[in-house]
Formats: sequence, C-alpha cells, structure tokens
Amino acid sequence: MNHIVCLLPGDGIGPEVTTAAREVIDASGVDVEWVVLPVGTTALEFCGSVLPARTLAAIEGHGLALKGPTTTPVGSGHPSINVELRKRLNLFAAVRPVRSLPGIKTRFDNVDLIIVRENTEGLYSGIENEVVEGVVQSLKIATTKGCSRIARFAFDYAASRNRKKITVFHKANIMKMSDGLFLRCARKVQSQYADRIEYDEMIIDNGCMQLVRDPSKFDVLLLENLYGDIVSDLAAGLVGGLGVVPGANFGKSCAVFEAVHGSAPDIARQGIANPLACIMSGVMLLNYVGETAAATKIRNAYDHVLQEANPETLTPDIGGTGTTQSFTEAIIRALM
Repeated sequence: MNHIVCLLPGDGIGPEVTTAAREVIDASGVDVEWVVLPVGTTALEFCGSVLPARTLAAIEGHGLALKGPTTTPVGSGHPSINVELRKRLNLFAAVRPVRSLPGIKTRFDNVDLIIVRENTEGLYSGIENEVVEGVVQSLKIATTKGCSRIARFAFDYAASRNRKKITVFHKANIMKMSDGLFLRCARKVQSQYADRIEYDEMIIDNGCMQLVRDPSKFDVLLLENLYGDIVSDLAAGLVGGLGVVPGANFGKSCAVFEAVHGSAPDIARQGIANPLACIMSGVMLLNYVGETAAATKIRNAYDHVLQEANPETLTPDIGGTGTTQSFTEAIIRALM
C-alpha cells in the first residue's frame, strides 16, 4: 500500500535526522511517497513565512507528516512553529512514549511510560497582553470540550495498548477552576473505563518527585499543556535524553510525528546528530498507518544496534564516536 507522507526537514540538524529516518523507512520495504515541504527559518528566508500556507495545506490534504526540529526564538521573534501547527491543524493530543533502551545506561532500567498531553489549550493558547507598562498577563484557557476530548483520547489510547493505569498530574489545589475542570472531565471519562483501567490523581510537584524516585509506579500520564511539555522532557531524562524519545501529535483528520528535541544549531551540518528520535517517531507513524510489521522490524533493528554498542556506530551523545550516517547504516544493515 502506498502512503503519502509530508516531510518537514526543519532547522539545524533537522534535515540530517529526517533524511536518516526516511532512509530507514524506505529500507524497511514500506512504499512511501515523500512530499518535502518548507518549514522554519529556511522557509522564512525563501517563502516569507516560517509556516507557509502550502505546507499547512499539504498536511491537511494528506493527513500525515514527519517533522524535524525547528528553532523558536526566546523572548522575541516569531511564535513557536510547533504550537502554531498544533493550533492550526487542531492536533489536540500529544503522545510521547518513554522507555528504557538497550545499551543506554541510566539510573533506571525499567522505564515504560506513555505521556499524553493536551496540545491546544492552557497557557500555550498564547493569549498575552501588557496591562500597563511593566505588567503583563498570560491567560490559561481550559474548556470542557478540550479537557473531555484529551481525557477520552488518553483512555482510548491506553485501552487499545492494554495499559492498566492512568495518572493525572494537576495543580487543582491552587488553580481550582482550570485544573479543577481538567480533573472533573477526566473523572467523568474514567467512569466509563472503571472496569478496565485504574485511575489516580497526583499534585504535579509531588508527581515529579515520585517520577524521578521510581518511574515504575507509573504507566500512562495525562496532563494539560504546560505540565505535559515539562514532564515529558523530564521523563526523557530518565532514559537518556530527548535524543532517544519520539513524539506524535494527533487530531481528528491528521497526525504529525516529530523528534521532540531541539534544532541543535551548534552541531548542524557536522554529521554527528543522533537520528534515533526521528527514526522512532517514524516507527510511530508506521504503526499509525497500519504498517506494524515494518515498525516492529525497525524497532528491533535499532534495539539491536544499541545493544551491540559499537562505539564506531553510535553518535557521540550516546557514547560513541560515529556519525549520523554510520548509525543510520547500522540500523539499515540490521533490517536485512
């Protein structure tokens, strides 16, 4: 079956890691037609926008994209491309699986989490203004529709993968209305799954402490937007960092899969970027379109390469002296 996938290389190391993911997916035998589209600072230079209309239209039309990292200026400049994509395409659910990987030594060896994050509301709604000079405010948005939608997605996602427990991280002891609404909606949805999925709630400060003490206590985490952003990066640190964690953003009519790390301009075009997060995101994409055999094949291949731990193969961030290309080629060889 032919799949048309929009490929958004992005900024910095984005073109390198997306090329690697494309090569691995093609080598797996899946029939993919890649539509390469501009996004990020390169798009700004040549198209006059960091998120050109034709890029959005193509993703909407084909319903599927694999995206590299993009650069977001701090404190000024253009808004986050990731946030804009999620809002414009209504990609309301972000999913980040976090699991321990063979050959990557960390404090824990039993991490197996799925983090589900509401993607379009909260403080990331971007509603900010200056009240008077020297005083600014940022509004946190929570709606019954949005909170119920992400809760339903999380329980459906957990049930489809035979997950046993969902824990909601919140701050409803302080933000009684917004986080309180998030909890009420989660509880209402949970009542329909009570016989299948265990449910728990935890104030986020305590939740983060418990997470770094013993991540095996958790299975699926459900969080509003800002909390989900922070906790998913924290959880990535439990398994080796953002370079070994994939990500996906789901809406009703399209999905965008992406490496969740930054664009790393300091190592761009040096050929040493770790492509694994982008390759893993490609595996999520393949599972999404029903190419489960190829997805499993790729996952087994990179697990084998990591377990083999040949320093000439692995990139420097995971203890090797290899290059993006050497790592990619090793995975492709393991596919054969």
